[in-house]
Amino acid sequence: MDNMRVLIVDDSSVMRKIVERSLRQAGINIAQVLEAGNGAEALSVLNQEKVHLILCDINMPVMDGLEFVKQLSSVENAKAVPVVMITTESSEGHVVQALTAGARGYIRKPFTADQVKEHILPLLA
Repeated sequence: MDNMRVLIVDDSSVMRKIVERSLRQAGINIAQVLEAGNGAEALSVLNQEKVHLILCDINMPVMDGLEFVKQLSSVENAKAVPVVMITTESSEGHVVQALTAGARGYIRKPFTADQVKEHILPLLA
């Protein structure tokens, strides 16, 4: 996909940069990366911008990633955009919660560019 726009949602600016770098190392062609520090900021961004992919942490202040995914269906610009959770939460319960809420993938931190590629590319095909 050319001119792909990605939204990375994480309360750590360092982690947002690590995720972006991993996407680029995985060979994913990104035209623009948008960033948000929590779910509420991400919803605000998505009310004004269209993206092709969302990568989201679970544990964030204000609005966590699970609540963000639940509310995403109310955003016309983004209801069909695939969301992949990237988080330190590794329990099966969190995975089930995320997928039930609407996430299309789940990557546990720490992760490699190969793991990012493995989980993301099928969603972009």
